[in-house]
Amino acid sequence: MLGRRSTLARHQYETDTETDPETEAMRCISCQEDYDARDAGTCKECYEEANETEEELKREIDDLKAKVAFLKFWSPIDPHHHGNRSHPPCFSDVVLVASEDGSGGPAVPVLAHKAILVSRSPVFRAMLENEMEESRSGTIKISDVSYDALRAFVNYLYTAEACLDEQMACELLVLAEKYQVKHLKAYCEKFLVSKLNWDNSVMNYAFAHQHNAKHMLDATLSMITDNMDKLTKRDEYMELVEKDPRLVVEIYEAYLSKQVNTAAHKDS
Repeated sequence: MLGRRSTLARHQYETDTETDPETEAMRCISCQEDYDARDAGTCKECYEEANETEEELKREIDDLKAKVAFLKFWSPIDPHHHGNRSHPPCFSDVVLVASEDGSGGPAVPVLAHKAILVSRSPVFRAMLENEMEESRSGTIKISDVSYDALRAFVNYLYTAEACLDEQMACELLVLAEKYQVKHLKAYCEKFLVSKLNWDNSVMNYAFAHQHNAKHMLDATLSMITDNMDKLTKRDEYMELVEKDPRLVVEIYEAYLSKQVNTAAHKDS
């Protein structure tokens, strides 16, 4: 009987030793070397290396922020004074003028630097690097745009930042498409898609089609084809039939295609 108890005690001791998390040998998930369980998931060397990598990433982020801050410093547009239309020269060498000023007064110039415009837009590059009128005069006239939108556009070229509402997003998207600033166009599309609803879907579909906004076009078309029973009851639909019936045909083609695919999926 005593021998049996000794055997059971020895077996219990061995079991406890195997499962005790304080004594169990484990393998590091980074370097695959054995380490003590108290090190909580990684060995000391990998833990220190991970900390060094994190610090290096923080330094890189701070460096990028400093570079962006430098560009903002040299921007002739002060983002903190939206109502102020007088800008210091800041060694600017090009002037942009909006043909449509929201105040109804004379067009107010927006100062900029050729180097920034050329680096951000291939269209500005073609204008300013070749012997075009804009290059010789140092003035770029931009039609069908408000002063506020032009100012926001130039500010984005310097800072990659824009304060958007739906109207401003539409105006900036038009400018981004015209001057081939792809990242701004994508930014505006994403914002407009986030504001998409049934009430504005038809209008936004026509807008997206006009300005080649593919992401926005797909989103609006999907919403319209999901609600086709409401389409013909809307004033926007009648305006679309009158102004651009080709788009109505495309909407119905997409709707029929979706119906066919849905039926095929059900049959399979």
